[in-house]
Amino acid sequence: MDIPKRISKTLRLDIGSSAIKRQELKAYFNQTFDLYESLFKLICRDESYYEQAEPLRHPLIFYFGHTATFFINKLLLAKLIETRINPEFEAMFAIGVDEMSWDDLNDAHYDWPSVSAVQDYRDQVRARVNQLIDVVPLTVPIRQEDPGWTILMGIEHERIHLETSSVIIRMLPLASVQLITGWESCHDAGAAPANTLVNVSQQSVNLGKSETDTTYGWDNEYGNKNVLIDEFKVSQHLVSNGEYMAFIEAGGYQKPEYWTAEGQDWLSFSGATMPRFWRISDGQYLQRNLVEEMPLPLNWPVEVNYLESKAFCNWKAEITQTHIRLPTEAEWSALRNYIDTDQVDWHTAPGNINLEYYASSCPVNRFATKVDGQSTDVIFDIIGNVWQWTETPIDTYPGFKVHPIYDDFSTPTFDGKHNLIKGGSWIATGNESLKHARYAFRRHFYQHAGFRYIEAKQSELPVEKVNTYETDNLVSQYLEFHYGDDYFSVPNFPKACIEASMAAIGDHPRGRALDLGCAVGRSTFEFGRYFKHVDGIDFSARFIQSAFQLKEAGQVRYTIPTEGNLVAYREKTLEDLDLATLDSQIEFSQGDATNLKPHFKDYDLIFAGNLIDRLYQPKLFLERIVNRINDKGWLIITSPYTWLEEYTEVEHWLGGYKVNGENFGTLDGLQEALSEHFEFKGRQDVPFVIRETQRKFQHSVAEMTVWQKR
Repeated sequence: MDIPKRISKTLRLDIGSSAIKRQELKAYFNQTFDLYESLFKLICRDESYYEQAEPLRHPLIFYFGHTATFFINKLLLAKLIETRINPEFEAMFAIGVDEMSWDDLNDAHYDWPSVSAVQDYRDQVRARVNQLIDVVPLTVPIRQEDPGWTILMGIEHERIHLETSSVIIRMLPLASVQLITGWESCHDAGAAPANTLVNVSQQSVNLGKSETDTTYGWDNEYGNKNVLIDEFKVSQHLVSNGEYMAFIEAGGYQKPEYWTAEGQDWLSFSGATMPRFWRISDGQYLQRNLVEEMPLPLNWPVEVNYLESKAFCNWKAEITQTHIRLPTEAEWSALRNYIDTDQVDWHTAPGNINLEYYASSCPVNRFATKVDGQSTDVIFDIIGNVWQWTETPIDTYPGFKVHPIYDDFSTPTFDGKHNLIKGGSWIATGNESLKHARYAFRRHFYQHAGFRYIEAKQSELPVEKVNTYETDNLVSQYLEFHYGDDYFSVPNFPKACIEASMAAIGDHPRGRALDLGCAVGRSTFEFGRYFKHVDGIDFSARFIQSAFQLKEAGQVRYTIPTEGNLVAYREKTLEDLDLATLDSQIEFSQGDATNLKPHFKDYDLIFAGNLIDRLYQPKLFLERIVNRINDKGWLIITSPYTWLEEYTEVEHWLGGYKVNGENFGTLDGLQEALSEHFEFKGRQDVPFVIRETQRKFQHSVAEMTVWQKR
């Protein structure tokens, strides 16, 4: 097999006729397929395809098949093809790429097919996709909803795995690999340069990719976020092997004070004493590259995970007595703005990236970029050589939308545990090499990744909220109940209750309201339409946390179960519900409805929504609540009267039992408890539906009772 040209450019979406774009798409697809297969030719014996070189990842046979099955599975989902090629392969190779925990190993047995069988399958996929490109409707520009976008998704997905597979190949025994033409490493090694600091001024940085951008993007790249960054100093070079060696010699891996709690756990688990691609032989440090070892090149970038880079920064901060840390995404982006071109525009890459120079790293002082306004200041390797760890856990930008054809590309990483890497490596091609690329890994994970550090003015890291998807089943269920879709034509329950409440009280004073048992807060926000101030209180900290997040961030994300282990992702905003302007008069607090703090008083209305049958002493609650309501104020109670001993002992139930042989209902109990201080003004039924799964719902009817204080 002839080794294909390894350098290519990401497809421009907006230039040329449909016929030209079809040719470009086919060329980009085939070049990607060829390049990927040429990488696997570095494996010189078939048995090595089945070695688990990295315990947290599948053997390489999986990745050899995975990228091909991805095409078929996504094309079927997009209804661009109607039949499978190999259902067994398209199940076996579909999922299992990214582990979620370094101590959560998967020992499942796989009956992997032969290398030749997978190659035959790849040939069939190649033929199918080429046929599809010839006939699929193709317009210019290519948009996210277009068939061409789904094909590009498969191409860019394979380019991601070009890099991840190269990391695993790098972990195979040397006897398992061979050098072939087109995959040569750099051999320029020497002493490490001194790493000086360069000033970066305070500035506003815009993050996010426009929907009209001219290149393919993954869902997490889109949106817009503006960040004001303070001035800082940045290391001129990536941290080199030589600079990192000082940390090793200082006993950095043996001193837990430099490591985060997560880092200490990882050290205990891994037993690491040096970077993953270093080893010692006869007293000499060696570095493993893609298919060969060499004496440790001190002037190349060190390759470590986030936990190691963070420990180095903590050590550096101690010995320099300055505030040393990794840059945030915004701070790194300020550096990236010094490069005014992107991959589709440059003649040659301004860094060791896109496979344009070597199949390895190279010296950290080779690719310089001039700092604006500072003719003598340069920064090396802003892009390329190795990915650069940041302090920023990946999150979305405002405006984020999950792409329906690949709804789990980004969302599993929005957990605060996946940190962004920026800048690309020597093998970052396609989307990976673009300015707006955003990739994230667990902090213990290895890529071709290193770091640079900054000296900040303050020790505290700039606060950037991580809006994770709520996955707690109960919380997610309530979020959907409050902010999600209506089901079976039953109106949203919190909204319906507040509208009914306002109709009941008419034009009476509307100064202060208290929403007791507010759960995740929809009723509190709805009261904000009518009252000058609203307190929302719930016993559950988890519920209040979600309500508070909505108030502060204006949005919340959560998952809801659909079937089995499958989930759907939801994002709700106050703006979508016309509630965005009401946050100023709303406060959320955790509290016990039966034992509220003294300052919760002087209310014109108190609403107890589906609360009364979940209290441990509902009569005590009713006795005490009267003193918190203004004269002529209102108490409104809703409940389906589902009395359960797990919440309320039987002797404290308000109703649902016999008295002198006669039925005694909850409304009877409410009248008995409230009649001294309140006048009963009426009742009505309010139905509600709670979604459990895609095909299972709870349909209940609450009774709303209205009481006015005498």
